[in-house]
Amino acid sequence: MGGAERAIVGAVLTMLLFLVPAFVLHTSQRFAGSLAGFSLGTIAAILMVSLLIYPLAKRSPGLRSLITRLISMRALLAFHVYAGVFGAFLAILHTGHKYQSALGVALVISMLVVVVTGLVGRYYLPETAAELREEQTRLATLRSAYDRTAATLANRSAPGSGDPLPGASALLEVPILQLVDGIADLEHAIGSREGVRRIFTPWIVAHVVAAIMMYFLLSLHVAGEIYYGLRWLS
Repeated sequence: MGGAERAIVGAVLTMLLFLVPAFVLHTSQRFAGSLAGFSLGTIAAILMVSLLIYPLAKRSPGLRSLITRLISMRALLAFHVYAGVFGAFLAILHTGHKYQSALGVALVISMLVVVVTGLVGRYYLPETAAELREEQTRLATLRSAYDRTAATLANRSAPGSGDPLPGASALLEVPILQLVDGIADLEHAIGSREGVRRIFTPWIVAHVVAAIMMYFLLSLHVAGEIYYGLRWLS
């Protein structure tokens, strides 16, 4: 995720998080069925359905070759992220902050889970993996330096080496204590980061399950709207 993409998604996600609890301060009973509310809901539904383009293209070679003639997979992934975040934003606006329907509440919750798990997989896990690789490289470097330093101290203190046992001044010249501290800190950081990564590793399962639930609930919601009619036409 590039800097501009991260900034845009972060800004919309922040507004989305503020909109979710906004029903405490503001509720519109008829907004969702009004012309404006219907338009927002329609756009949100279209964006949510468009999220299927990326996983279908990723898993279907024929569809991928067709789509990549027009747009790269990287750009399609960026659209996938934008469509999910903006779709959720418009869907929350569509509700009019009225969460009195069990179906609507379940749909909003599943939609937010899809967005959050999607961002975890798109941004947090790759960044965590990159930081983990960097820390492991630094740890390997420190361990190599520690081994060389320890070997040097062992040679100096070996019988017949001609060098006396190094005293405090010699130990200060060889920063073995600093190396030990650095290794311990990095091992602790790597262990913590690996623990966090293991916690978030099942993100794809949660993402797929939440998406299936979201589309099922969205279908029920759209079918209900069609069945009961559009109130703004009455």
